[in-house]
Amino acid sequence: MVEPRRLTSFSHGAGCGCKLGPTDLQSVLDGLSLPELPPDVLVAADTGDDAAVYRLPSGEALVATLDYFTPIVDDPYDWGRIAATNAMSDVFAMGGRPFLGLNIVNWPVDDLPLDMLAQVLQGGIDAAAKAGVAVVGGHTITDPEPKYGMVVLGLVDPERIVRNATAAPGTTLVLTKPLGLGIVSTAAKRGTADPDLLAAAIDVMTTTNQAAAEAMQEAGAVAATDVTGFGLLGHLHRMLLASGVAAELDASAVPLLDPRVLELAQADVVPAGTKRNLAFVRPHSDFGALPEPERLVLADAQTSGGLLIATRHLDAMERALGARGVPFRRVGRVVAGDPGRIAVAGRLSE
Repeated sequence: MVEPRRLTSFSHGAGCGCKLGPTDLQSVLDGLSLPELPPDVLVAADTGDDAAVYRLPSGEALVATLDYFTPIVDDPYDWGRIAATNAMSDVFAMGGRPFLGLNIVNWPVDDLPLDMLAQVLQGGIDAAAKAGVAVVGGHTITDPEPKYGMVVLGLVDPERIVRNATAAPGTTLVLTKPLGLGIVSTAAKRGTADPDLLAAAIDVMTTTNQAAAEAMQEAGAVAATDVTGFGLLGHLHRMLLASGVAAELDASAVPLLDPRVLELAQADVVPAGTKRNLAFVRPHSDFGALPEPERLVLADAQTSGGLLIATRHLDAMERALGARGVPFRRVGRVVAGDPGRIAVAGRLSE
Protein backbone atom coordinates (compact mmCIF):
# COMPACT_ATOMS: atom_id res chain seq x y z
CA MET A 1 0.00 0.00 0.00
CA VAL A 2 1.40 3.41 -0.99
CA GLU A 3 1.53 5.91 1.86
CA PRO A 4 -0.19 9.23 1.03
CA ARG A 5 2.15 12.17 0.62
CA ARG A 6 2.47 14.58 3.53
CA LEU A 7 0.73 17.89 2.92
CA THR A 8 3.91 19.89 3.55
CA SER A 9 5.75 17.89 0.87
CA PHE A 10 3.71 19.82 -1.71
CA SER A 11 4.84 23.16 -0.34
CA HIS A 12 7.78 25.11 -1.75
CA GLY A 13 7.73 27.24 1.41
CA ALA A 14 5.72 26.72 4.57
CA GLY A 15 3.03 29.20 5.59
CA CYS A 16 3.86 32.90 5.29
CA GLY A 17 7.44 31.92 4.44
CA CYS A 18 6.20 31.29 0.89
CA LYS A 19 5.28 34.92 0.24
CA LEU A 20 7.20 37.16 -2.13
CA GLY A 21 10.22 38.61 -0.34
CA PRO A 22 10.08 42.27 0.72
CA THR A 23 12.76 43.35 -1.77
CA ASP A 24 11.01 41.66 -4.69
CA LEU A 25 7.63 42.98 -3.61
CA GLN A 26 8.93 46.54 -3.36
CA SER A 27 10.48 46.34 -6.83
CA VAL A 28 7.10 45.32 -8.27
CA LEU A 29 5.17 48.01 -6.42
CA ASP A 30 7.65 50.70 -7.41
CA GLY A 31 6.85 50.01 -11.06
CA LEU A 32 3.11 50.54 -10.72
CA SER A 33 1.24 53.64 -11.82
CA LEU A 34 -1.63 54.07 -9.39
CA PRO A 35 -4.61 56.38 -9.91
CA GLU A 36 -5.61 58.96 -7.36
CA LEU A 37 -7.79 57.35 -4.72
CA PRO A 38 -11.14 58.71 -3.57
CA PRO A 39 -11.21 60.46 -0.18
CA ASP A 40 -13.20 57.64 1.40
CA VAL A 41 -10.12 55.38 1.12
CA LEU A 42 -8.64 55.94 4.58
CA VAL A 43 -5.78 53.43 4.42
CA ALA A 44 -4.26 52.11 1.19
CA ALA A 45 -1.08 50.40 0.01
CA ASP A 46 1.20 53.43 0.25
CA THR A 47 2.16 52.81 3.90
CA GLY A 48 2.42 49.04 3.62
CA ASP A 49 -0.23 48.72 6.32
CA ASP A 50 -1.89 45.45 7.29
CA ALA A 51 -5.24 46.05 5.57
CA ALA A 52 -7.12 48.58 3.47
CA VAL A 53 -9.78 50.76 5.11
CA TYR A 54 -12.72 52.41 3.34
CA ARG A 55 -15.26 54.80 4.89
CA LEU A 56 -18.84 53.58 4.41
CA PRO A 57 -21.90 55.82 3.97
CA SER A 58 -23.03 54.70 7.43
CA GLY A 59 -20.00 56.40 8.98
CA GLU A 60 -18.29 53.15 9.90
CA ALA A 61 -15.20 52.03 8.04
CA LEU A 62 -14.73 48.72 6.23
CA VAL A 63 -11.44 46.87 6.78
CA ALA A 64 -10.51 44.56 3.88
CA THR A 65 -7.69 42.04 3.66
CA LEU A 66 -6.77 38.66 2.23
CA ASP A 67 -4.10 36.09 3.00
CA TYR A 68 -3.41 32.57 1.81
CA PHE A 69 -0.43 30.25 1.74
CA THR A 70 0.92 26.77 1.13
CA PRO A 71 0.66 23.99 3.76
CA ILE A 72 2.46 24.79 7.00
CA VAL A 73 1.52 21.56 8.82
CA ASP A 74 0.50 18.09 7.67
CA ASP A 75 -2.82 17.96 9.50
CA PRO A 76 -5.40 19.50 7.11
CA TYR A 77 -7.76 20.64 9.84
CA ASP A 78 -4.94 22.45 11.68
CA TRP A 79 -3.77 24.04 8.43
CA GLY A 80 -7.28 25.42 7.91
CA ARG A 81 -7.41 26.80 11.45
CA ILE A 82 -3.99 28.43 11.12
CA ALA A 83 -4.75 30.00 7.74
CA ALA A 84 -8.05 31.48 8.91
CA THR A 85 -6.53 32.80 12.13
CA ASN A 86 -3.72 34.38 10.16
CA ALA A 87 -6.11 36.02 7.67
CA MET A 88 -8.20 37.57 10.45
CA SER A 89 -5.09 38.97 12.10
CA ASP A 90 -4.76 41.90 9.68
CA VAL A 91 -8.18 43.19 10.70
CA PHE A 92 -7.31 42.91 14.38
CA ALA A 93 -4.01 44.72 13.74
CA MET A 94 -6.00 47.73 12.45
CA GLY A 95 -8.10 47.73 15.62
CA GLY A 96 -11.08 46.30 13.73
CA ARG A 97 -13.64 43.55 14.25
CA PRO A 98 -13.82 40.92 11.49
CA PHE A 99 -17.28 39.73 10.53
CA LEU A 100 -17.18 38.09 7.06
CA GLY A 101 -14.86 35.64 5.32
CA LEU A 102 -14.48 34.11 1.84
CA ASN A 103 -12.35 31.04 1.16
CA ILE A 104 -9.43 31.03 -1.31
CA VAL A 105 -8.50 27.50 -2.45
CA ASN A 106 -5.93 26.02 -4.84
CA TRP A 107 -6.06 22.23 -4.85
CA PRO A 108 -4.20 19.41 -6.66
CA VAL A 109 -7.28 17.32 -7.42
CA ASP A 110 -5.24 14.51 -9.02
CA ASP A 111 -2.85 14.17 -6.06
CA LEU A 112 -4.82 14.89 -2.91
CA PRO A 113 -8.30 13.65 -1.94
CA LEU A 114 -11.19 16.05 -1.81
CA ASP A 115 -12.14 14.89 1.66
CA MET A 116 -8.80 16.32 2.81
CA LEU A 117 -9.82 19.66 1.32
CA ALA A 118 -13.06 19.41 3.25
CA GLN A 119 -11.04 19.08 6.46
CA VAL A 120 -9.02 22.17 5.56
CA LEU A 121 -12.20 24.15 4.94
CA GLN A 122 -13.78 22.90 8.15
CA GLY A 123 -10.75 24.04 10.13
CA GLY A 124 -11.02 27.49 8.60
CA ILE A 125 -14.76 27.69 9.19
CA ASP A 126 -14.43 26.60 12.82
CA ALA A 127 -11.62 29.10 13.57
CA ALA A 128 -13.57 31.91 11.92
CA ALA A 129 -16.81 31.05 13.70
CA LYS A 130 -15.01 31.09 17.06
CA ALA A 131 -14.03 34.70 16.33
CA GLY A 132 -17.55 35.66 15.21
CA VAL A 133 -16.76 35.59 11.48
CA ALA A 134 -19.27 34.11 9.02
CA VAL A 135 -17.63 32.23 6.12
CA VAL A 136 -20.07 32.61 3.24
CA GLY A 137 -18.35 31.07 0.21
CA GLY A 138 -15.19 31.53 -1.81
CA HIS A 139 -13.38 30.43 -4.94
CA THR A 140 -11.46 27.29 -5.92
CA ILE A 141 -9.03 26.46 -8.73
CA THR A 142 -6.99 23.37 -9.52
CA ASP A 143 -3.27 23.76 -8.87
CA PRO A 144 -0.34 21.31 -8.47
CA GLU A 145 0.49 23.05 -5.16
CA PRO A 146 -2.24 23.32 -2.49
CA LYS A 147 -2.92 26.77 -1.10
CA TYR A 148 -5.58 28.00 1.31
CA GLY A 149 -6.61 31.22 2.98
CA MET A 150 -9.35 33.81 3.23
CA VAL A 151 -10.57 37.22 2.26
CA VAL A 152 -11.68 38.82 5.53
CA LEU A 153 -13.82 41.92 6.00
CA GLY A 154 -14.16 43.84 9.24
CA LEU A 155 -15.49 47.08 10.69
CA VAL A 156 -13.77 49.83 12.65
CA ASP A 157 -14.57 53.30 13.90
CA PRO A 158 -12.75 55.66 11.49
CA GLU A 159 -11.54 57.68 14.48
CA ARG A 160 -10.01 54.59 16.10
CA ILE A 161 -8.09 53.00 13.24
CA VAL A 162 -4.72 51.73 14.44
CA ARG A 163 -2.15 52.30 11.71
CA ASN A 164 1.46 51.33 11.24
CA ALA A 165 2.47 54.81 10.03
CA THR A 166 1.88 56.71 13.28
CA ALA A 167 4.64 55.41 15.58
CA ALA A 168 6.24 58.28 17.52
CA PRO A 169 9.52 58.83 19.39
CA GLY A 170 9.24 57.97 23.07
CA THR A 171 6.70 55.18 22.61
CA THR A 172 7.37 51.68 23.90
CA LEU A 173 7.23 48.61 21.66
CA VAL A 174 5.26 45.64 23.00
CA LEU A 175 5.13 42.20 21.32
CA THR A 176 2.32 39.73 22.08
CA LYS A 177 3.53 36.41 20.62
CA PRO A 178 6.89 34.62 20.66
CA LEU A 179 9.15 34.18 17.62
CA GLY A 180 10.27 31.00 15.92
CA LEU A 181 7.13 29.84 14.12
CA GLY A 182 8.75 29.81 10.68
CA ILE A 183 11.79 27.92 11.91
CA VAL A 184 9.66 25.30 13.67
CA SER A 185 7.46 24.97 10.57
CA THR A 186 10.56 24.35 8.47
CA ALA A 187 11.70 21.65 10.89
CA ALA A 188 8.24 20.07 10.59
CA LYS A 189 8.43 20.21 6.80
CA ARG A 190 11.76 18.37 7.00
CA GLY A 191 10.31 15.84 9.45
CA THR A 192 12.68 16.83 12.25
CA ALA A 193 10.45 18.89 14.59
CA ASP A 194 9.88 17.49 18.06
CA PRO A 195 6.14 16.74 18.41
CA ASP A 196 5.76 18.91 21.51
CA LEU A 197 7.51 21.84 19.81
CA LEU A 198 5.24 21.57 16.78
CA ALA A 199 2.19 21.35 19.05
CA ALA A 200 3.29 24.54 20.83
CA ALA A 201 3.69 26.31 17.48
CA ILE A 202 0.22 25.22 16.33
CA ASP A 203 -1.27 26.48 19.59
CA VAL A 204 0.28 29.92 19.03
CA MET A 205 -0.71 30.04 15.35
CA THR A 206 -4.34 29.17 16.11
CA THR A 207 -4.68 31.79 18.85
CA THR A 208 -6.25 34.92 17.40
CA ASN A 209 -5.11 38.46 18.12
CA GLN A 210 -8.66 39.42 19.08
CA ALA A 211 -7.97 39.92 22.78
CA ALA A 212 -4.75 41.80 22.03
CA ALA A 213 -6.65 44.09 19.62
CA GLU A 214 -9.30 44.81 22.25
CA ALA A 215 -6.59 45.66 24.79
CA MET A 216 -4.84 47.83 22.21
CA GLN A 217 -8.02 49.83 21.61
CA GLU A 218 -8.77 50.16 25.32
CA ALA A 219 -5.30 51.45 26.18
CA GLY A 220 -4.95 53.68 23.12
CA ALA A 221 -2.17 52.32 20.95
CA VAL A 222 -0.20 54.89 18.96
CA ALA A 223 0.58 52.43 16.15
CA ALA A 224 0.62 48.69 15.52
CA THR A 225 1.23 45.94 13.00
CA ASP A 226 1.02 42.18 13.13
CA VAL A 227 4.22 40.16 12.78
CA THR A 228 3.87 37.70 9.92
CA GLY A 229 5.80 36.86 6.77
CA PHE A 230 8.39 39.67 6.90
CA GLY A 231 9.40 38.76 10.46
CA LEU A 232 9.77 41.03 13.49
CA LEU A 233 12.57 43.06 11.92
CA GLY A 234 10.83 43.40 8.57
CA HIS A 235 7.50 44.53 9.97
CA LEU A 236 9.20 46.85 12.47
CA HIS A 237 11.27 48.39 9.67
CA ARG A 238 8.14 49.00 7.56
CA MET A 239 6.39 50.61 10.55
CA LEU A 240 9.36 52.85 11.27
CA LEU A 241 9.85 53.83 7.63
CA ALA A 242 6.18 54.73 7.21
CA SER A 243 6.30 56.73 10.45
CA GLY A 244 9.59 58.52 9.73
CA VAL A 245 11.28 57.26 12.90
CA ALA A 246 13.84 54.73 14.16
CA ALA A 247 13.87 52.18 16.98
CA GLU A 248 16.03 50.47 19.56
CA LEU A 249 15.30 46.75 19.95
CA ASP A 250 16.34 44.73 23.00
CA ALA A 251 17.02 41.21 21.72
CA SER A 252 17.24 39.83 25.26
CA ALA A 253 13.59 40.82 25.82
CA VAL A 254 12.25 39.20 22.63
CA PRO A 255 10.25 36.06 23.52
CA LEU A 256 11.06 32.75 21.81
CA LEU A 257 8.58 29.92 21.36
CA ASP A 258 11.16 27.58 22.89
CA PRO A 259 14.98 27.58 23.38
CA ARG A 260 15.10 24.90 20.67
CA VAL A 261 14.23 27.61 18.12
CA LEU A 262 17.71 29.06 18.50
CA GLU A 263 19.24 25.58 18.28
CA LEU A 264 17.42 25.00 14.99
CA ALA A 265 18.60 28.35 13.65
CA GLN A 266 22.16 27.45 14.60
CA ALA A 267 21.72 24.23 12.61
CA ASP A 268 20.45 26.26 9.60
CA VAL A 269 16.92 24.88 9.84
CA VAL A 270 15.63 28.20 8.55
CA PRO A 271 13.01 29.09 5.90
CA ALA A 272 14.22 30.67 2.67
CA GLY A 273 11.76 33.48 3.38
CA THR A 274 13.51 34.22 6.67
CA LYS A 275 16.83 34.55 4.87
CA ARG A 276 15.24 36.90 2.35
CA ASN A 277 13.85 38.95 5.23
CA LEU A 278 17.26 39.28 6.84
CA ALA A 279 18.85 40.30 3.55
CA PHE A 280 16.19 43.01 3.22
CA VAL A 281 16.63 44.51 6.72
CA ARG A 282 20.40 44.06 7.03
CA PRO A 283 21.23 47.46 5.41
CA HIS A 284 18.79 49.15 7.80
CA SER A 285 19.91 47.42 11.02
CA ASP A 286 22.78 47.83 13.45
CA PHE A 287 23.39 44.35 14.86
CA GLY A 288 26.75 44.87 16.51
CA ALA A 289 28.22 41.48 17.38
CA LEU A 290 24.87 39.65 17.32
CA PRO A 291 25.52 36.18 15.82
CA GLU A 292 23.94 35.32 12.48
CA PRO A 293 21.54 32.64 13.87
CA GLU A 294 20.09 35.19 16.29
CA ARG A 295 19.68 37.71 13.50
CA LEU A 296 17.79 35.05 11.55
CA VAL A 297 15.43 34.43 14.47
CA LEU A 298 14.65 38.15 14.68
CA ALA A 299 13.86 38.07 10.94
CA ASP A 300 12.01 34.74 11.04
CA ALA A 301 8.97 34.61 8.77
CA GLN A 302 6.06 34.16 11.16
CA THR A 303 2.65 32.74 10.35
CA SER A 304 -0.20 34.09 12.48
CA GLY A 305 2.25 35.93 14.73
CA GLY A 306 1.46 38.48 17.38
CA LEU A 307 0.85 42.22 17.41
CA LEU A 308 3.73 44.68 17.64
CA ILE A 309 2.26 47.70 19.44
CA ALA A 310 3.73 51.16 19.98
CA THR A 311 2.24 52.74 23.10
CA ARG A 312 2.65 55.93 25.12
CA HIS A 313 0.68 54.51 28.03
CA LEU A 314 2.68 51.42 28.95
CA ASP A 315 1.04 50.82 32.33
CA ALA A 316 -2.45 50.99 30.82
CA MET A 317 -1.42 48.73 27.93
CA GLU A 318 0.08 46.15 30.26
CA ARG A 319 -3.04 46.19 32.45
CA ALA A 320 -5.34 45.80 29.45
CA LEU A 321 -3.31 42.92 28.00
CA GLY A 322 -2.91 41.23 31.38
CA ALA A 323 -6.63 41.48 32.17
CA ARG A 324 -7.33 39.50 28.97
CA GLY A 325 -4.64 36.90 29.56
CA VAL A 326 -2.54 38.05 26.60
CA PRO A 327 1.18 37.28 27.05
CA PHE A 328 3.46 40.17 26.10
CA ARG A 329 6.97 41.54 26.35
CA ARG A 330 8.40 45.05 26.17
CA VAL A 331 10.94 44.65 23.38
CA GLY A 332 12.17 48.15 22.61
CA ARG A 333 11.32 51.77 22.00
CA VAL A 334 10.75 54.16 19.14
CA VAL A 335 13.30 56.96 18.83
CA ALA A 336 14.06 59.89 16.54
CA GLY A 337 16.49 58.91 13.81
CA ASP A 338 16.90 57.80 10.22
CA PRO A 339 13.49 56.47 9.13
CA GLY A 340 13.38 52.68 9.29
CA ARG A 341 16.67 52.30 11.19
CA ILE A 342 16.82 49.58 13.88
CA ALA A 343 19.56 49.35 16.52
CA VAL A 344 19.65 45.91 18.14
CA ALA A 345 21.18 45.42 21.59
CA GLY A 346 21.46 42.33 23.80
CA ARG A 347 21.42 38.64 22.92
CA LEU A 348 18.56 36.21 22.41
CA SER A 349 20.49 33.60 24.35
CA GLU A 350 20.92 35.80 27.43
